[in-house]
Amino acid sequence: MRQWQGWAGVVLMMGLVGCESIQKVADNFPGMSSEGTIASAPADNTVKREVPFPVETYAALSKTGTATVKGRLAYKLTSGQTVYGDHEKVSIAPATEYSAEAADKALAGQRVEPADPRAQAYTHMTTTDGNGYFTATGIPAGTFYVAGTVALPNGQGRSPFILKQVRVKEGGSVNVDLSR
Repeated sequence: MRQWQGWAGVVLMMGLVGCESIQKVADNFPGMSSEGTIASAPADNTVKREVPFPVETYAALSKTGTATVKGRLAYKLTSGQTVYGDHEKVSIAPATEYSAEAADKALAGQRVEPADPRAQAYTHMTTTDGNGYFTATGIPAGTFYVAGTVALPNGQGRSPFILKQVRVKEGGSVNVDLSR
């Protein structure tokens, strides 16, 4: 079950990030190819998007700005131990009707087809340090989904997908407790 939850997170990141950034995400997720496919997953398990890519919505968004999103990626095991994201990818994607659909489906355990490549230009990626801390600068003002997963100890797969929604103001900074 944990393996599936981890893959749901990977697929959501693909959905939020866009196809061109999949190689960056795939580098940290065993079993995923640079084409965005999951080696152990049959293609027919992928859920198609119902919301078409909203060209006008994305055209109205800024790609860069002066805000900062920072935080810590962590997952609490059933044993009570907390595992911190050690050099894990964190995506920061604009909260739109398009990305909300992917988030809802992936959090419900469905595998969502990759995002339209045009969404990638609006998605910011950062990497945690060895203690799970991350900082992303150059973020435009707006509402974003901040997402990631954590490698579990002893090769037990990945944590369930961790997703938080944040709002940042131009020139502002927000701290995200990216944990569950």
